[in-house]
Amino acid sequence: MKKLPLLFENNRNWASQISQSDPEFFSTLAHQQNPEFLWIGCSDSRVPANEIIGLRPGELFVHRNVANLVIHTDMNCLSVLQYAVDILKTKHIIVCGHYGCGGVRAALESRPHGLIDNWLRHIRDLHQRRSVELSRLPTVEERINRLCELNVIEGVTNVGNTTVVQEAWQRGQAVTVHGWIYAISDGLLTDMDVCVSSVADVMKLENM
Repeated sequence: MKKLPLLFENNRNWASQISQSDPEFFSTLAHQQNPEFLWIGCSDSRVPANEIIGLRPGELFVHRNVANLVIHTDMNCLSVLQYAVDILKTKHIIVCGHYGCGGVRAALESRPHGLIDNWLRHIRDLHQRRSVELSRLPTVEERINRLCELNVIEGVTNVGNTTVVQEAWQRGQAVTVHGWIYAISDGLLTDMDVCVSSVADVMKLENM
């Protein structure tokens, strides 16, 4: 089957609903993109970025990958970041993980998962660095969820250490990086209080 008719029908219904509520929406959207927020999140289909924070198309620039990793050699993520900061003048960068992340869980399993194991190596390394803290937690689920939180903190730190963000701060551009985590079980976000808006903030976070 070359076509997926249900999805096209859903699209027409969605476009119709938007047009009825705001007849100018699509004509305006076609001529501008001025999002105040960049979302760096997990590819998990249960974490739809726009929907869980109630923003419409055009209000959120989005980058997603397995386990919401921010890696200094990932040109895809860095290109999105550079476009958001330098071109769109995005003011807020949100690194958002979620509890029960399948990528984090896979990184802790001893069995091989194929190519993805190379990507998840970064989480394995993080787990090794924080092994003492994680070993104190009594259950596997608690260890996974804490590692999901630590991965967000690592992501915020890595965003703050990119040349893109560092150069923005040097020229006086207001850019703030936020660390959030999402619970699929109840649909609620938690601010992890790891917000950085300067080099000094990043240095403090690195020393936590």
